[in-house]
Amino acid sequence: MTIGSLLSTTSAMKYDPSLGWDIALSIELFVAAILVLMAYKIVKTIKNDAFSPEYRSVAILVLGDIGRSPRMMYHAQSFAGHNVQTYIIAYKGSKPLPSLLSMSHVQFLYIPEPPRFIAKLPRALFLLAMPAKIAIQVWGILDAFIFQIPHPPQYILVQNPPTIPSLALVWLAARLRGCKVIIDWHNLGYTILAMRLGEKSKFVSLAEKFEKTFGRTAYAHLFVTNAMKDHLVKKWDLQGKKVVLHDRPPSYFHQSTPSEIHDLFVRLMPFIDTDLSWFPNYNLPATTPFTEVLKSPVSFTADTSLLERRTMPSLRHERPALLITSTSWTPDEDFSLLIEALRRYEIKARHQRSTNPKHLLPKVLMFVTGKGPERAKYMRELQHLKNEEQWEWVRCMSLWLEPEDYPRLLGSCDVGISLHSSSSGLDLPMKIVDMFGCHLPVCALNFACLNELVKDKHNGLIFNNAEELTNQLETLLRGFPRSEMLENLRSNIASTEARSPSSRTRGGGWNTWEQNWDEKIKPLVIPEVSQKSDEWLEEFLNRKRQNATTQ
Repeated sequence: MTIGSLLSTTSAMKYDPSLGWDIALSIELFVAAILVLMAYKIVKTIKNDAFSPEYRSVAILVLGDIGRSPRMMYHAQSFAGHNVQTYIIAYKGSKPLPSLLSMSHVQFLYIPEPPRFIAKLPRALFLLAMPAKIAIQVWGILDAFIFQIPHPPQYILVQNPPTIPSLALVWLAARLRGCKVIIDWHNLGYTILAMRLGEKSKFVSLAEKFEKTFGRTAYAHLFVTNAMKDHLVKKWDLQGKKVVLHDRPPSYFHQSTPSEIHDLFVRLMPFIDTDLSWFPNYNLPATTPFTEVLKSPVSFTADTSLLERRTMPSLRHERPALLITSTSWTPDEDFSLLIEALRRYEIKARHQRSTNPKHLLPKVLMFVTGKGPERAKYMRELQHLKNEEQWEWVRCMSLWLEPEDYPRLLGSCDVGISLHSSSSGLDLPMKIVDMFGCHLPVCALNFACLNELVKDKHNGLIFNNAEELTNQLETLLRGFPRSEMLENLRSNIASTEARSPSSRTRGGGWNTWEQNWDEKIKPLVIPEVSQKSDEWLEEFLNRKRQNATTQ
């Protein structure tokens, strides 16, 4: 890459006179200065870099908030757990997994985040500001790859999307420093851009060509679904090893016990802003709206022959049903569908009370976790409906939880809801995987490859619109807390998970992330000790010694 080619990028910019030539020219000069300075530093570093890639090391690139990228954090845990030096290059935002922060083989290299207001600009201003945004990202990523990491990593694992400029920079860094690239295909970047700019936009067409050019060739390609693998291999003729790594939850995701539910809500209730009179009477810490502490029958203690009564939490029969969904509050999830379904449930519950009071539907508390641009808009709409229609049976609240509390809340809930509708039709929502890890039955919005994860009427239910979702909630919660269908779904999830400790012996069935990763990815990146790997290591050490003696 020459300085001339870098400058040609800026000369191709088209000005929008309505925005002012001074603004456009300032942005162009800023981009040019950044790229020229980076090109100079790259050339200087290459001349001084005499090291081959460092054995058993990986750089993981996430062009986003690492704390909101669970799959990439799980990758990092798996690498570091096998004593691979792991560098995480990402934006600093939400708190990463506590276990990741304590691992000695993990080092975080945070990169500067472009101003967030750029994403909220009108279309014309957004397009004009994109070069400046990309320039900031280019500087941060290459600075981390080439200057902050002391020796070239053996592997670079990149999350896609975001695609621009990640794939091109990884391609460049790999060629400059001799690293092997692994692309983890979560979705297709150009399809996400099409949701904002329209499928016919020239920028979307260019983005697709960019993604194909820099994503086609890699040491290995990882896919979240079989459908994505088949599509990309056929459409783009991907070169390199190809592995489908379905998302799986870590081993600490599980169905919460009554004691865990009690402890969680003792801590959460002071922060729940719903009218407290809506809940059954409770008195913290002895009772919560969902649990109560009862004295067990007299029993022997473990260390004495004396008899004593023990206190142990149990679930309350009159508790509200707990529903949960996780969302990024972006256009690829239609939250208005959930609002309409909750509104219909309220109407059904009122009707049931007047026509069949002996078989009432339960009250439902809907938890919505996650952060995103449309959160305030939809929560205002919900509040308006609740007040205007005087809801009695439904409450909804938004939460942002610490990483350690998220699986506890999932494991405490009764029904999970997924509103994910893939921009490409080729990816699967991680939220459903997390729910299954906690034995939580799911109602999921239908799309192309959902059947790779959700089996209708076996581990969940599939809906197409708000009316169907309402009917499913009514069916699942009829007779709550003793719902036969809900328990059957939960039992099916648990039995699938318990069939075997390895997916290899159960024909691709359910397993944990750790088991899945060790089976599918470990052979690619951490080969078993053999003569070949020993020779590779010896050659690396000899080069390092030779370099030390020449300095």
